[in-house]
Amino acid sequence: EATALNPKMKPGENSASAAVLVAEARERQQKRQGCANAFLDLPGLRRHCELSKADEHWLDKLTAKHKQLVDAYSSNEGWPLGFTHTFLATQNAAAGTHGAVLVLRHTAMPMALDHAVWAKYKIGESLKIDDPATKKIAVKNPFYKPAPGTLLVDDMALDRLIARGVFVGACNVALTVFSGMFAANAGVSKDVALKEWTAGIIPGISIIPSGTWGVNRAQEHGCSYCTGGGA
Repeated sequence: EATALNPKMKPGENSASAAVLVAEARERQQKRQGCANAFLDLPGLRRHCELSKADEHWLDKLTAKHKQLVDAYSSNEGWPLGFTHTFLATQNAAAGTHGAVLVLRHTAMPMALDHAVWAKYKIGESLKIDDPATKKIAVKNPFYKPAPGTLLVDDMALDRLIARGVFVGACNVALTVFSGMFAANAGVSKDVALKEWTAGIIPGISIIPSGTWGVNRAQEHGCSYCTGGGA
């Protein structure tokens, strides 16, 4: 039967149909991961993404009683932002009682980049991300400073979450890998792409050693875990 967790299923479809959908999603994921692995230079990544003493202080100011981590490993039509907003919107209004962490890793990492980088490197086209405002492939970051009414809720926009004090971390491993993968889209070298992507991180977002590091540190800091969803 069709369910909220599997909206693609139609009445009459059975578990075998669900298995086919899962297999197709797994195949898409494996193709993306295989492409990314081709750009992995582990010694280089270790040097570039080396943990610093400052990294361990990323969440020092997160002292609220109620703390939520949203783990975004896919842009998932912006739902990781929606989950973050929903957590904040359903808490006691008293200041300092709640806080949120949003980790942008894997294919969600480009959500942390400004419009210019999205346009130059054809991120929307490369990751098959549509702009809800145009219903076409995104040529700018659709989750950053969108026009009112573009997203399901205006307050789920990335810039608004940052303004509300959400700790947002962008995976440095994904930044390094994907900038290299998409360098050809802009006709530049991997080194130039890495510099431009690093400079194009939206103000208020921290570059963290890796997304999995951020997921770990947020939970060590007392956050409960919420998946951002998506294949």
